[in-house]
Amino acid sequence: MKSHKVKIPARKAGKYEITIGSGILPSLWGTIQADFRESGKFIVTDANLVSAGHLEGLLGGEKALSYIIKPAGEVSKTIGTVVSIIEAMEKAYLGRDTFVVGLGGGTVGDIAGFAASVFKRGVRVVHIPTTTVAQADSAIGGKTGVDSSLSKNAFGAFWHPSAVYIDVGTLGTLDERQYRAGLVESVKHALIADSEYFGLIEANIDAILARESAILEKIAELNCRIKGRVVETDPYEQNMRRILNYGHTIGHAVESASGYKLLHGEAVGIGIIGAGLIEVEMGLSDGGRLEKIRKILGKLGVPLGLGEDFAENELIDLIRRDKKAVNKWPKFVLLSEIGQVYCRDGQWAADVELSVVERVLQKLKQS
Repeated sequence: MKSHKVKIPARKAGKYEITIGSGILPSLWGTIQADFRESGKFIVTDANLVSAGHLEGLLGGEKALSYIIKPAGEVSKTIGTVVSIIEAMEKAYLGRDTFVVGLGGGTVGDIAGFAASVFKRGVRVVHIPTTTVAQADSAIGGKTGVDSSLSKNAFGAFWHPSAVYIDVGTLGTLDERQYRAGLVESVKHALIADSEYFGLIEANIDAILARESAILEKIAELNCRIKGRVVETDPYEQNMRRILNYGHTIGHAVESASGYKLLHGEAVGIGIIGAGLIEVEMGLSDGGRLEKIRKILGKLGVPLGLGEDFAENELIDLIRRDKKAVNKWPKFVLLSEIGQVYCRDGQWAADVELSVVERVLQKLKQS
């Protein structure tokens, strides 16, 4: 028997710029045309963005190839949608010089990024996030993916964008529920990385809920700095990047179990309460911290517990299917204090016994 080793060179270091402003959407198509010379630009957006006027606002009367996801939302976040996008690009005779522009919220960004990662073995993508959840989290960091019939983000790839453009003015067209739910990701960033940021949210919650541009630009900048710092340290989620999943392990299970009737941020809010209850169970918190978190989430108006419609055994099954699970059970990201994730033996996620999670799910149903 003979063997031969093939050496794979390390991936070249890369970087991308995040531009933040208010009212910048109409100028972005010209910027993209000037900065990125790929001949085939292809926009992925959804029906809600078209209705809100954002596609027209971006193009300013110019023509561009595009795919409009219908219906908008998580229900279309499937491998079938990705296939349809890729086939639309093929029908337009696009090749490896294609450049994908994701215009929309987290679902659009995840779909557009994944389509870009697999079309012709990978083409470039830029994101123009238009929701609170996308501007805070999903547009940054290179995670892409779509759901299977069993769980969230079962298909996916790490595919970092070439640029991100954040116009906080686009948040003005979000309905109140979507807007408030997306702010949960900003609270999460403060909880895992910056106690002063948490204090800023507390002190400015009325201005945030009033959608004042100055404070929205500030929290966008803080979100980008926090997530960017984590992604730079651990771009492919080998360890530290797990902290970005605070509240998501239970949250993703709740989101799936709701049939996506709960918005992502709403489910993550419940997951954050669940993580706080685990912290109390494990002696990492005396409960006072959790009440402080409950208060700020309560001001956002998101759910703080589970209804009786949620079956514990279904939630446990979904947690077992979490994409980060090893031997059919994931580790959990927990806090040691506001602004600091619990780290033991260099690991940023902790082992939590099944019995503890079962008790916490019971408490969430009683909330």
